[in-house]
Amino acid sequence: MALIATRRLADAGVPEPEASAEVLLSEMLGVGRSELSMYREPLTEKQVERYEAWISRRIDREPVQRILGYAYFRNLKLELNEDTLIPRPDTESVVDAALKSIDRRDGRCRVIDIGTGSGAIAISIAQERPLCEVHATDISESALKIARRNAEVNQATVCFHRADMVSGMEPLNGSVDVLISNPPYVATHEVHRLAPEVRKWDPDTALYSGPDSLVFYRRIFAETPLLLLEGADMVLEVGDAQVEAVLSLGRKAGFTPLGIRDDLAGTPRAVLLRWEGG
Repeated sequence: MALIATRRLADAGVPEPEASAEVLLSEMLGVGRSELSMYREPLTEKQVERYEAWISRRIDREPVQRILGYAYFRNLKLELNEDTLIPRPDTESVVDAALKSIDRRDGRCRVIDIGTGSGAIAISIAQERPLCEVHATDISESALKIARRNAEVNQATVCFHRADMVSGMEPLNGSVDVLISNPPYVATHEVHRLAPEVRKWDPDTALYSGPDSLVFYRRIFAETPLLLLEGADMVLEVGDAQVEAVLSLGRKAGFTPLGIRDDLAGTPRAVLLRWEGG
């Protein structure tokens, strides 16, 4: 059945049709993708109907994760809704960079994730470095509801706060060791370069920065220093070709650039800076 679905997806121009067909089938059956070739039980009529409906949705370029309602990220299975981005493998490099910063502090520090969405970054940090005190903010209460549920299901302790950037976070002033963010960084005039899976299905507020692709980085550098301890590290996800511009903004705001980290495809995906106080 996956073979027929693969052909339908390929004929419709869907990228990586075999992966989509097999992942949807394996998730529906509750078996690993590698086990599909050995699966011998016939599908029920209800399963056939569901699978065909899922394939039709994929033909409309709805992402597999939206169809399923959840995504996998590092060690996590994360529920999604219409107000959360699909966590992408690219962002794992951001988490890796943050973990290295945390480990330089012996794994005991206060961390904040700005614009947490589904909670992917914050929950990963809390799960993998349980001695940290992890905070996370988002402007969307709907996103925070999902993030709280994801933290509970994945048995991670995160303090979630509804906030526009860091508004209302004054109790943390001068105490944060590591700040992480994957802010909206796609300018609205760049929508044409996005795949339909992103353009049609990811939430605009989490994706688009407005006319200025750097506006949220400017806000981060302007609004977050009050939270930071002297010597605190900042790890920011960046879009393609944004590395130098973001590092320059940080330098002008009093941060010391520390370097970059590539994603799995070898594309610069995270910038690292340090707050020396000011």
